Amino acid sequence: MDIRARSLALRILCLSILAGLPLAQTAGRSSKAASPIAVQVAMKNVAYHFSQSIVVRIVRLQGTLAPTRPGSIVVFDDKNSFKINLTSAEIGIGCDALQEVMNQHVFSAPDAPIKNVTIAPKNDRLLIRGQLHKKGDLAFELEGTLTPTNDGRIRFHTEHVKAVHLPLKGMLDLLGLDLAKLINTKKVQGLSSDKDDLILNPEEIFPPPHIHGKVTSVRVEGNDVVQIFGEAPGPDFAHGSGNYMAYRHGDLRFGKLTMQDADLILLDMDPQDPFDFYLDRYKEQLMAGYSKTTESFGLRVYTRDFNKLQKASSGGN
Repeated sequence: MDIRARSLALRILCLSILAGLPLAQTAGRSSKAASPIAVQVAMKNVAYHFSQSIVVRIVRLQGTLAPTRPGSIVVFDDKNSFKINLTSAEIGIGCDALQEVMNQHVFSAPDAPIKNVTIAPKNDRLLIRGQLHKKGDLAFELEGTLTPTNDGRIRFHTEHVKAVHLPLKGMLDLLGLDLAKLINTKKVQGLSSDKDDLILNPEEIFPPPHIHGKVTSVRVEGNDVVQIFGEAPGPDFAHGSGNYMAYRHGDLRFGKLTMQDADLILLDMDPQDPFDFYLDRYKEQLMAGYSKTTESFGLRVYTRDFNKLQKASSGGN
C-alpha cells in the first residue's frame, strides 16, 4: 500500500471513529436506505382510467404501490415505474371496457387467434362474440359463467359454442375436440385455454400500471364484471368520507415534487358521483383544483373529475 492509499484509509477510519459507528454498521445502513419502502394506498369510489376508453370502477381498494425498478421510487409521471399490489379490493369493469381490453391489448397482435371481440352480459353469464382469424374469420359466439381459479385468475367456463349461428359444442364433442384446440392461446398474453374453458389473468391483460392480486370471487352484475381481490378490507387509514385516493409512507414523486414518508390524499371535488381519475392527465385535474397542507406537512389535494375538465374550462360546473 502506497503513502496516498494509507492516508486515505486512515482518514476513513478516523471519520468512522468520530461518528461513533463501525465501518460495517455504516455500510449496512447505506444498504438499508437504498431499499425503497412500498407506498400504502387506499381508494374509495374511483372511476380509474387505464386509458381514455378502458375504465374500471374501484368500489374500494387497499394495497401498496411497489417500484418496478431496483432502488427506484414510485413516479406518477411514469406509470411503468410502479405496480399496484392488492391486499383487498372490489373492482368492476363494464363489458364495453372489457372488450376494449381484449381488442386493444390481449388480441392486438396481427397473428392473434381472435379478432373483433364483443362482450355482453346475459343474466349471470357472459356472451363473447368474435372471429376466428386463422379459420377464415369465421364468426363465433361463446356463452359461459365466470369463477375464480385456485391461483387467483378468472375462469370463463364455456357452456354453449356457436359458429355462424350453428351450435358447435356438440360437434366438437363428437369429433373429440375442445375449445383449446380450436383457439390457440399459446402466444396470447394474459389468456390461456383449458379444454372448453378460457382462463383470464387480470395481472397481464390490463395496460400499466399493472395490478397484482388474487381474485377470490367474480360475478356478472348488470353490465359489469365485478372482481373481489383478497379478503375482507382492513381499517381505512384515510379516515375520510367521500371519494378519494390516499397514499402514505414510502417515497413518491409527481411532477417536480418528491414526498418522503408520503402523506397525500387526492379528494374528489364533487363526491356526488365517482371520482373520475386518469393518471395520464392527472396534472390537468390537479390544476383545476386546489390543495391544503396539514400540520404534519401532509398534502390534501381537492381534484376535479377528469370527465368534467372540458365542462369546467368552458365555464360550466
